[in-house]
Amino acid sequence: MLNVGTIIEGFVLDHIQAGTSLSLYYDLKLDQLDCCVAIIKNARSNKMGKKDIVKVECNIDALNLDVLGFIDHNITVNIIKGETIVEKRKLQLPKQIKNVINCRNPRCITSMEQELDQIFLLTDEATETYRCKYCEEKYKGHKRVK
Repeated sequence: MLNVGTIIEGFVLDHIQAGTSLSLYYDLKLDQLDCCVAIIKNARSNKMGKKDIVKVECNIDALNLDVLGFIDHNITVNIIKGETIVEKRKLQLPKQIKNVINCRNPRCITSMEQELDQIFLLTDEATETYRCKYCEEKYKGHKRVK
């Protein structure tokens, strides 16, 4: 039987697509935090069949909701205080993302100016299409920074 301890203060990311929690761990830069993180892969789910869950014991401000919303806006964020869920947040596609994906256009100014932020604007919510702020290069779906 699996037993993962309770969280005093932090958050639980639920309804993560099965098998994607480890890449989510790095995309959210949880590897750079000095806190307790539990990753549960392929947990049984009535709603999804299988799902991943990530439990993090740290301040909620350490979580970048824009990055999380871009990667998968169907993830549920449960905020824990005093070992109790005090809030459930539903994510949305962010209108703007910064330094989450890189522009693939070799002529884009961000390719030449390395210290320039990679900024993308949501242009079509239905197709989840973003465009580079500088060169208008299109991105569909969830292309992550490597």
